[in-house]
Amino acid sequence: MADKHLVCQGATCQCKYGNAPDKLKVKTQKKTFINDPDGSEKLMATNKDIGQTFEKNTFGPCKQQPLPGGGYKPCQIQVTQWSGFYDKITLDENGGKALLEYSKATCPIGGPDCISITDHGQKPKPAQQQARKADKTATNQLNPAVDTGAFKIAQEQKVTNHAE
Repeated sequence: MADKHLVCQGATCQCKYGNAPDKLKVKTQKKTFINDPDGSEKLMATNKDIGQTFEKNTFGPCKQQPLPGGGYKPCQIQVTQWSGFYDKITLDENGGKALLEYSKATCPIGGPDCISITDHGQKPKPAQQQARKADKTATNQLNPAVDTGAFKIAQEQKVTNHAE
């Protein structure tokens, strides 16, 4: 699993037979959050997230459903199963296995593995720990308005004062 991300609510997916992405919506559990310090947005997605589990539930016109006069019927996403999930994590709430960024979904019209995850949905959020470890020269070049050296000293003093 090294260098692979778990998937969370808001992950972007795309069907190879559609022309528009849609965002995953976790509906099968309400307790396990990832990449979300407040525990309010980023529910972890699992292989139990099937059915109509997207925000718009469409990837646009479906190339697997041509219309007689030209064009295509609109896609109506219906996930029947996921493959490529991480079987070493099982949620107690729904018994689901964690989805990974390379997991794929099956749709009855598009067939096996026709839906791919294009963005896992996690977003980096810098914390004080990263700020303390940041290279002073690099951060001053990126943001010359902030004296990172003074910031580091102030943060170290706070840590020292709390330890006493």
